[in-house]
Amino acid sequence: MSIGTSRSPGVQGILSTRADHGALGDLGGLGVHPDDLPDGLVVADETGHVICFNAAAVRITAVRADDALGAPLERALPLEDLEGRRWWQLTDPYGGIATRFAQPERNLLLPGGREVLVTARYVRTAPTGPVRRVVVSLRDTEARRRTERSHAELIATVAHELRSPLTSVKGFTATLLAKWERFTDDQKKLMLETVDADANRVTRLIAELLDISRIDSGRLELRRQPVDIGAAVGRHIQAHVASGQDADRFLVRMEQPMPDLWADPDKIDQVLSNLLENAVRHGEGTVTIDVAPSSSPRERGGVETAVTVSDEGTGIPEESMGRVFTRFWRGSKRGGTGLGLYIVKGIVEAHGGTITVGRAPGGGAQFRFTLPVGTPAYLL
Repeated sequence: MSIGTSRSPGVQGILSTRADHGALGDLGGLGVHPDDLPDGLVVADETGHVICFNAAAVRITAVRADDALGAPLERALPLEDLEGRRWWQLTDPYGGIATRFAQPERNLLLPGGREVLVTARYVRTAPTGPVRRVVVSLRDTEARRRTERSHAELIATVAHELRSPLTSVKGFTATLLAKWERFTDDQKKLMLETVDADANRVTRLIAELLDISRIDSGRLELRRQPVDIGAAVGRHIQAHVASGQDADRFLVRMEQPMPDLWADPDKIDQVLSNLLENAVRHGEGTVTIDVAPSSSPRERGGVETAVTVSDEGTGIPEESMGRVFTRFWRGSKRGGTGLGLYIVKGIVEAHGGTITVGRAPGGGAQFRFTLPVGTPAYLL
């Protein structure tokens, strides 16, 4: 017995039964079985009895496949809407409007109140003919709930981070406008410098949020060109020295010759800036930067550029290392939004590289990132 016809495209039209499963066989002859699908798949025949109940459906519903196969759809999958109404009686897929072909995704409840995302497709042999198959897709809502919690946490953190500098900006500007003549030039300069610093803080936060949006949506654009990684490291060290750090605090070790590196120089500067600032702010002792070629695990005979930033501080606790590159992780209470390392990881991975964290030989934190090298294909 086949499921669907050539006039019913999509998954429904390429499924076929397999006797030893009591359900459906390979998808479209591709060697993919319903149990290989990540989402729950439930298929009922023209009589309303279940002929497919895949492994994901078993996991999501906690109903055994042997109990579901051959049972009426409404008994094998007793769904209710959020108002407690029985879903299959409400929608009546076999006896409802003859022009219907699908049910859009919606939240429904399983026995016990567990929430699932359900989509249904009605397969007909003719546009207004009888329903030959009802194909139901099930998804667990936990992943969506995690996303929603993450978004809520992001909004709360952003609101908190914006409140402090904006309060300062508003307070100082209002005070200056109301009582300009009462302040000395030095007092005015101090307040304006504070306003400028807080405005820069807001600007950085907005830039981080834009980066996160691009990383999460896969829209982070890279403008690759030759990058001198040694010179880039040197610029960042000079900037720290100019801001008051002792030049002896930094040690750069660079192997030669280095392979040509094609990357987005602005994005690489962002990665180096974040890692060096973390080492200076949160670490202690000497900050060591090692730059060296490294063999590529992805390509036989391939070469990558590896950069390692180490400090001699207390390091990162073992139990926290798995969370270092997540949003809002802070290694200490010394400020920051906790978004920097999340962005660093996104930038490195967008280049096709990897980044890891561990313990440095001196006991502090050690961050190592690798970037694939070589001229982009479009320039060859």
